[in-house]
Amino acid sequence: MTDPARLAAETLWSGLGRRDFIRAVAAVSAGAGVVGTVSACQSGTTASSESPSSASSNFAILQPGQGEPAGDHYLQSTPDAVLWGYVPTVHATPSLQIGSGQTVTIDAVSHEGILEDQGRDPIGYFGSYGVAQNEVLQDAIDIAAGYRRTPRNFDKDGPHIVTGPVFVEGAQPGDVLKIDILQAIPRVPYGVVSSRHGKGALARTSDGGSPAGISLAEVMPPVGTDRRPNPDPTRYGNVSTFTAVEGGEGVMRYGAAEVRFPLRPFMGMMGVAFSQDTDPTAATANSIPPTVGGGNIDIRLLGEGATFYLPVFAEGALFYVGDPHMAMGDGEVALTAMEGSLRGTYRLSVCKPGSGDAPSVAYRYPFAETADAWVPIGLSDPDGSVGGQGTDLDVAMRRAVVNALDFLETDRGMDRATAYAYLSAAADFSVSQVVDRTVGVHGQVYKSHFSQT
Repeated sequence: MTDPARLAAETLWSGLGRRDFIRAVAAVSAGAGVVGTVSACQSGTTASSESPSSASSNFAILQPGQGEPAGDHYLQSTPDAVLWGYVPTVHATPSLQIGSGQTVTIDAVSHEGILEDQGRDPIGYFGSYGVAQNEVLQDAIDIAAGYRRTPRNFDKDGPHIVTGPVFVEGAQPGDVLKIDILQAIPRVPYGVVSSRHGKGALARTSDGGSPAGISLAEVMPPVGTDRRPNPDPTRYGNVSTFTAVEGGEGVMRYGAAEVRFPLRPFMGMMGVAFSQDTDPTAATANSIPPTVGGGNIDIRLLGEGATFYLPVFAEGALFYVGDPHMAMGDGEVALTAMEGSLRGTYRLSVCKPGSGDAPSVAYRYPFAETADAWVPIGLSDPDGSVGGQGTDLDVAMRRAVVNALDFLETDRGMDRATAYAYLSAAADFSVSQVVDRTVGVHGQVYKSHFSQT
C-alpha cells in the first residue's frame, strides 16, 4: 500500500498546482496539523510552550533546485539575483531571457520571517515555532545572511524580495505583456501575517496622532506597544502572527479557540519595469506602492488560471515577481496577507497594438481577467509617487470605473451610458488593498452576462 504521506509529497513535488496541493495536505493531515501550533507573537516575546510537529514527513518542502519545475525556464531567488525592497527599473540587467509564449517557473521567497524586526534570521525565527531547520527554505536563509546588492534600511526600503527581471524577446514600449498564471504552489506549510506600527488600515500617523475616522485608542497595533524610535527594529513592538497549514487551510489559534480559512495562493507582486530612474534605490523603484507597471498590486483574484495584462515600458518588458501570498482578504487591512513562499509558473506573451490579443485598456493600464470575469483596475497614484504620494481610495475607485467603461465601450461595443448603468446594476467593485501607500480598487465584470456572439 502506498504511504499517504509519501504520495502527498510526490504530488506536490511534481508541481501539479494549488488544487492538488490542497488535496495532498488534506489527505495527510487527517485532523492533525502539518505544523501543529499557530500563535500570535509580538517581537521580543517567547513562543508558545506547545511545539509544532515536524512538517517534513507530511509536506514536500520545495527547496530551491528541487522538484520538477513545470516551466520551459526556471529562475531561483539567489542573493545576487534578487532585489530586496526595490523593483527593477527600465535600466535593470535581466536575470533570464525567454521567448514570447514560453513559460517560466520562479521560486519566490517571502520576506516574512527574514525581516529586520523579526531578527533577519529565518532559522531562529521559524525555529521558535518548532519549524525544523531543514523545513526553512535555503534561499530565504541565504538572502537574509548574504544580500549585498543594495544597502538595507528597514525604515526606508520596501520589505519585499523581488525576483527577476525576465527579458521577454520582442517586447517593446507600447506593447502589452500578457501573463498567464499557470501555477501558484506553496513551498512551505506555514506563513506569517504581520501588523507593524505606522502601517496598515488603522495606523498611527507620522506625527503620533490617529488617522481620520478613528481615535488614538483604536489604532493598531496599540499605541502603548509602540517602542519606536529604536536602533534595533526587533524592539519596535511590531506584531507577527505565525500561521500553520492544516488540512489545506490556514489556522490561527487564540487561547482555546481557533479560526480556519481556505488557502488561496497568489503572487501579490507581478510587474514590468516602469521607473526610468538610473538609481536602483530611487523612490520610484520602491517595492511598496504599485504603479501602472503593476508591481505590488495585491489583487487576490490573480491566482492560478487568471491572466494579468501590463503595458510595456522597456525593451524586453523586464517582468518580475515577489510578495507571495497563501491567502488574503480584499483590503489586506492589517498590512500583510498570509505571506508564504510560492513556486509560480507563468506564460509570458507579447501582445502588439492592433493585434486584438489584449484588452484595449491594457495598453495604458493594468487589466486582468479570470475564467468568470474581466477585472478593471484602479490605483490612487499609479506614477510611482512622482510629485508626491496619493492615497485617496475615491481616486482609485473612479479610475477602476472609467477603465471598466472604456473596456465595455471599446472591446464590447456598448454605448457609454448603457455601460455605466450596467456597471451599477450588475458589476462588483472591491477594495484590493489599503496598505501599499498607493491604494487600489478592482472590479469584476462577469462574462456570463454577455452573449458570446
